[in-house]
Amino acid sequence: MVPNLYPIFDRHEVVVSTPRHVRSFADLTEEETAAVATAWRERAEAARDAGFGYVHALLNEGREAGASLPHSHSQLAWLPEAPPAVVAETNGGECAICAQLDAELASGERLVLERNDLVLVAAYGGRLPYELLLAPREHPTGGGFESELLAPALGLVSEALRRLHAVEGPVPVNAWLHDTRHWHMEILPRLTVFAGIELGAGIYVNSLAPEVAAGALRD
Repeated sequence: MVPNLYPIFDRHEVVVSTPRHVRSFADLTEEETAAVATAWRERAEAARDAGFGYVHALLNEGREAGASLPHSHSQLAWLPEAPPAVVAETNGGECAICAQLDAELASGERLVLERNDLVLVAAYGGRLPYELLLAPREHPTGGGFESELLAPALGLVSEALRRLHAVEGPVPVNAWLHDTRHWHMEILPRLTVFAGIELGAGIYVNSLAPEVAAGALRD
């Protein structure tokens, strides 16, 4: 872990994925993704001890996705409170992630794989082609940073990117952890760009059906 050379927040850190020079999270071994999980967990604990209310863990890969360094890395932004996108997911009484996973597993059309009590699906109504959702199958009792499933989850992020590379080649991608009551990771390949409809109206034009994306990644 090192301080971010171009910090956006007061506490903004970079977690170097591996001493090996690799460009993508897809190139990491299981031991290396587990080490990233350990670093995230320890720094999230340090943030809480320092009085920060939320840590936003994210991956930017490729210049089009905002990465300024070619060496594989992730970032941790220490925030005083949960950001609006996370707060919006906690509204309402029922768990939206549980309901979504139940529906996806019953259908199977958008399921990519299920492993180690984790589910990876092509996002229903995804904003861009191949958008993915990765979450624990059962409603967790604690946060993502403390979960024993964090290391397997980062391993599945690596595998998801390997599958994506096999289909589309090395593409820019953003991914992040939402540490909500049902923590999950969102993976957003940047195969197309957001334009005036998406940015101005909040209407996302996705040219690839999630069922097709899931089928390609399963194969």
